[in-house]
Amino acid sequence: MTNIIKNIIKNPRITEKASFALEQNVYSFNVDYSANKSEIKKAIFTLYKVKPVKVNVVNMAHVNTAYRGRINKKQGGKKALVYLKKGDKIEFI
Repeated sequence: MTNIIKNIIKNPRITEKASFALEQNVYSFNVDYSANKSEIKKAIFTLYKVKPVKVNVVNMAHVNTAYRGRINKKQGGKKALVYLKKGDKIEFI
């Protein structure tokens, strides 16, 4: 069971935009492409022992980039925005 949960949540997204959202108790995670909101809520509860208020899921599209005349493709994916109550916190190690 725990192996399945670890596959749902890949890693936390540590970006500048995500750090600004932490002030409003909104955490962002990279999640598996096949995961849905209820699975993400269960995974957050089992991994971090915190019950989310709500979860928003965003599909990120592939992005074409050019560097020195070569066209590359950045891989897309899925991210989850997890909203917590005011006193709750998730500690990243």
